[in-house]
Amino acid sequence: MAEPAPGTADRGYAWGPLSALGLIVAALACALDQASKLWLLDVFDLGSRGSVPVVPFTDFVLTWNTGISYGLFPQQGPVGQWALLLFKVAAVVFLWIWLARAQSRLTAAALGLIIGGAVGNAIDRLHWPGVLDFVLWHVETAGFAFRWYVFNFADVAIVAGVIGLLYEALRGGRAAKAP
Repeated sequence: MAEPAPGTADRGYAWGPLSALGLIVAALACALDQASKLWLLDVFDLGSRGSVPVVPFTDFVLTWNTGISYGLFPQQGPVGQWALLLFKVAAVVFLWIWLARAQSRLTAAALGLIIGGAVGNAIDRLHWPGVLDFVLWHVETAGFAFRWYVFNFADVAIVAGVIGLLYEALRGGRAAKAP
């Protein structure tokens, strides 16, 4: 019988040496996302305030995203909403298996950010009409206006996680390949 490669005997599909780090990062990202949304809805009462300028290029606005990224493929009915939720669950399972294989802290933290953001947005779908988005970046001058898509902290975590994975891949790090 062949011996397992060094450092792989204790690794499985569901848990690896850096899974705890990924889990902590995911929990923090999800908690920050959910706390910000609950505060904006229940304490700040963003729904009754309309657009609230924060700085000259950022406003808080209340929008419900019933689609996927950037509002693509909006789903109004329960079948489509459940399909999107099931897709998120499958993606999180895939990412968790990848996390169990992670060999660097950056990979584990990046995957944790993506998982935490996906779970944060999935929680929204379970109890609200869609994903609550609230940050609007914009640039407006006398002859030009640009408005970015409205997003939330879960979206920021997902993008930061993807950037981390790309950085690790481009610098030739030890990022585990996706399963």
